[in-house]
Amino acid sequence: MLGWWYAFVGTVLPFGWAQHIFMRNALLAILLLTPLFGLLGTMVVSNRMAFFSDSLGHGAFTGIALGAIAGAAAPLGAAVVFSVAFAALITVIKNKSSASTDTVIGVFSSVAVALGLILLSFGGSYNKYSSFLVGDVLSIEPGQIIMLAAVFAGVIVMWCLVFNRVLLVSVNQSLAASRGVNTLMTEMLFTCAIAVVVTMTIQWVGLLIINSLLVLPAAAARNVSSNARRYTLLSVLISLFSGIAGLILAYYLDTSAGATIVMLSAAAFFVTFAMRRKALA
Repeated sequence: MLGWWYAFVGTVLPFGWAQHIFMRNALLAILLLTPLFGLLGTMVVSNRMAFFSDSLGHGAFTGIALGAIAGAAAPLGAAVVFSVAFAALITVIKNKSSASTDTVIGVFSSVAVALGLILLSFGGSYNKYSSFLVGDVLSIEPGQIIMLAAVFAGVIVMWCLVFNRVLLVSVNQSLAASRGVNTLMTEMLFTCAIAVVVTMTIQWVGLLIINSLLVLPAAAARNVSSNARRYTLLSVLISLFSGIAGLILAYYLDTSAGATIVMLSAAAFFVTFAMRRKALA
């Protein structure tokens, strides 16, 4: 299925780490995952939704628990459905409620993670799914990569179609509404896209750090960006660099790939933060 990719990597990258099939699979997954995180992260940061994206990880965890209770061999489908419903419900309530956004998100996030842990603890199934907490991109298989590629294509198409509306809503909801933009539906479409990406990738990234991969590259890019195009491009590039370099570094250091990628993204943030401070001085 991925013979062409294995042959390409074996020819172009004659390094020790690239000779392992699991590393070739992980590299392709990183090339699909990190641009999505870099792209969606720009709007997460611009809309101050870091707490929201973290809560989606908790919602995905609960969805996995529901799938496990229902007897699903692979509970990912249940997790996606639950996470999308979870994201849509939060979006509606935070737009209709007088309570502050962080309060609404905090309530849903707390309920989701507690419910997930309770459900997974039934029948001693908790340990079986605890791997979703930390994730392991090295365990990804060819069939899962194909599924990930489909998600990648879907998000890119969605982004091209609704980017201008999402950007306008993030800048000023009242202005967007006056221009005929359905702000609630636009925001819901965006949040549901984040929910799908978070849920589909949580098993390879891990609940504990998935929010960091969404926020850090975009936050780093924002430090040194003067317009939306530069902001988006830098966010994707920083995410890609952190992903590839982090994967290779983790191989040689024998550390967690996800955590190593996050540390490189954090380093990029502090470097660009220092550059910004120097430019303003």
